[in-house]
Amino acid sequence: MGSLPEHFLSQALERIEPSPTIAVTQKARDLKAAGRDVIGLGAGEPEFDTPEHIKEAAIAAIRRGETKYTAVEGIPELRKAIAAKFKRENRLDYTPSQTFVAPGGKAIIYNVLIATLNPYDEVIIPAPYWVSYPDIVLLGGGNPVIVRTRIEDQFRLTPEALENAITRRTKWLIFNQPCNPTGACYTREQLKALTDMLLRYPRVWVLTDDMYEHLVYGGFEFHTIAEVEPRLYERTLTMNGVSKAYAMTGWRIGYCGGPKPLIRAMAKLQSQSVSNASSVSQWAAVEALNGPQDCIPKFQKAFEERRDLVVSMLNQARGIECPKPEGAFYVYPSVGKLIGTSAPSGRRIDADEDFASELLEGEGVAVVHGAAFGLSPFFRISYATSNDVLEEACRRIQRFCANLR
Repeated sequence: MGSLPEHFLSQALERIEPSPTIAVTQKARDLKAAGRDVIGLGAGEPEFDTPEHIKEAAIAAIRRGETKYTAVEGIPELRKAIAAKFKRENRLDYTPSQTFVAPGGKAIIYNVLIATLNPYDEVIIPAPYWVSYPDIVLLGGGNPVIVRTRIEDQFRLTPEALENAITRRTKWLIFNQPCNPTGACYTREQLKALTDMLLRYPRVWVLTDDMYEHLVYGGFEFHTIAEVEPRLYERTLTMNGVSKAYAMTGWRIGYCGGPKPLIRAMAKLQSQSVSNASSVSQWAAVEALNGPQDCIPKFQKAFEERRDLVVSMLNQARGIECPKPEGAFYVYPSVGKLIGTSAPSGRRIDADEDFASELLEGEGVAVVHGAAFGLSPFFRISYATSNDVLEEACRRIQRFCANLR
């Protein structure tokens, strides 16, 4: 098929790798298409359908002719709904003009980092992290500063570790909770300890990724940074979206609230890239935020049952240690005790990537290895699928681990 000339691709593109989670999901699809019996646990996507009232709102919008370009920042109705949501659920006062809509939460993160980073700016990212954070920083010319958390701390960032990572070049802290990939959550007191530290460093801004806000279990109460410490309000971008809470991954709607000058900068960038999020998806998001919320507790209950099932079964597998997360729909088990063993194929398990690769080849279970998230030796399972599928997958993992020598 030919090849590109030398130096044809940009240096920025050479700094990044393809998304590992997307790659694992695609490999599982390809193996299924080839006739293999594969269970894919790589994608962070609820199996539930989008609730009917949201779909009906989108259909009504189409019939009204709401199919044109919109304002770059989003339709006024959605920006008003976002401001109301922040007030109602997070006790944050954002005006509609302080809100912004993009085609997915990833696009919010991309816009804000590309709009603000200069060469050598540093962005603190606790690990394990969502796979796209470091690569977007690298695309923007910045330097990701990875702060590794510990399983002993339930994968939570400590104030001491945060302070040790701050330098004169630090521009942003990306803070995600409930966390993808660990499900780790922070109490109000734990957040306050972090915000007290951040108050000492007025040049450091905070990007909070609250995408899994509503997926918390066991009565856990979610709080966000700017709510816990109002003095950080002027240097915090609070990001969220409809993908996870309302099973709307394919609709591609992310949103945020923040200082007006930053919102304007993001709009300037988006005006020269994707222009605006889908008009029909925006009207669906209006209904998601303003309409009945009874789907959320139903999703929560189902996910909590699945979490308990997966944690129980994985902790019965030889050599696996699986903490019980408080939120999101992932578990992040350790395979430290299995490093150095050999798979039935004869291949030695020297890293979590070997474990994931052999598990897929030997038992047809697709998971994402921990190195993709910046912390080994672990792997991530998404339990956003049915109980029957999860039970079968966990049985296969138990069998695989039992056969390691």
